[in-house]
Amino acid sequence: MEISAAGRLVVRITAADVGKRVSVRRLAETGGTGAKFTDTVGVLTSWTDGVLLITQKDGRTVRIAETSLVAGKVVPPAPARRRGPAASYAELARVAARAWPPVESERLGDWELRAAGGFTRRANSVLPLGDPGVPLDAALAAVRRWYGERGLPAYVQTATGAEGTQELLCAELERRGWVREVTAELWTGALAPVADRAEGAGGAGVVLSRTADEAWLARYQRKGVSEVALKVLGGGPSVWFASVPGEGEGAPAAIGRCVVDGRWASFAAVEVDPALRRRGLATTVMAALAGRALEEGASAGWLQVESVNTGARELYARLGFAPHHAYHHYRAPESAAGPAPRPAEVEGPS
Repeated sequence: MEISAAGRLVVRITAADVGKRVSVRRLAETGGTGAKFTDTVGVLTSWTDGVLLITQKDGRTVRIAETSLVAGKVVPPAPARRRGPAASYAELARVAARAWPPVESERLGDWELRAAGGFTRRANSVLPLGDPGVPLDAALAAVRRWYGERGLPAYVQTATGAEGTQELLCAELERRGWVREVTAELWTGALAPVADRAEGAGGAGVVLSRTADEAWLARYQRKGVSEVALKVLGGGPSVWFASVPGEGEGAPAAIGRCVVDGRWASFAAVEVDPALRRRGLATTVMAALAGRALEEGASAGWLQVESVNTGARELYARLGFAPHHAYHHYRAPESAAGPAPRPAEVEGPS
C-alpha cells in the first residue's frame, strides 16, 4: 500500500481515478484485538455519495465507504501471464464471436447485436467492443427494442479481469437494474502440448468430421437441437467435430467441437458418457482436435469454462490452459413494453 515518508498509510486516489485499476485498504472492523483491515484490488467503477465501487477480476463488485479507507493508490495493469499465448481481450472476443456465430446480427456503432432464436446466450447477446455511437441509455433502449422484436430477452455480454475489459460498463448496467445471470471464464493455452497427449491418452480412436451427425448430437448435452442451433454449431472459419465411438450403435463415448481461426483453435462441447468418465476420453478428444488444428496452422487454443465446473477446470489446467478473463451476461430488467421474451437456453461454456 501507499506509505508516506513518515511511515503512515496514505490514500492517493480520488474520484478522478474512476476507470483506473486501484489497490485500497479499508478498515473492516474493530474489536478487543484492535483494528482489522481488508485489501481490495480492481477497477474503480464509481465514487459517489461517499461510496466507492470496485469491480474485481471475477466481476464481483465491492462497495467501500469512503470513511473506511486507510490507504489507496492507482496500480499499473496486471502483468502479462508468463505462460501461454499472449492476446488482448479484444482479439479473443472477436475470435470467440466468430467461433460461435449468430444467425442474424446488426451493428450499433461498435456494438454487435446477435440473435439465433434463443440458442445460447452467446449467440443471442450484444457484444459491446467500443462505442455504440449514441449515449448509453439510448443504446440500451435500442438493444431492448431489437431483441423484443424477435421475442427474445435482451442480454449484453461483458468481460472483466484483463486489459481493455468492461468493468465500467458492468457497473453502468448494474446501476440501471440489469441482472448478471451467468459468469464464466475464457482460458488460453498452447496447442502443441495438448496434441502431444494423443500418444498417452488411452489409444481410443477419434473420428473427425466437418458436420455434426445424429450420433454426435445424441451425446450433445442440449437435446432437440433445431435447425438454427445446427447453423450455430456448424458456423465458423474451419469447424471440426470429434467423436469417440461407443459400444454398439448408440451415442459416442465422447465428443468435442473445434473451430480453427488463424493462430487460434477453440474447444467446446467436450462431453463424455457419464459411465466412462475419468478414463482419459476428454483428453483423447482434445488431443485429436489440437493435432488437426496444428496441421491447419494454429498454435494457440482457447476455451470457456464455468467457475463451478471443477472437473473441467482441473483437466484444462493439466493440459496447460489458464484463465485470461471472465465474461458475464447481463439481462435487461423486466419490462411491460414490447413482446414477451421467451427464455434463452441456459448456456454452458460450449
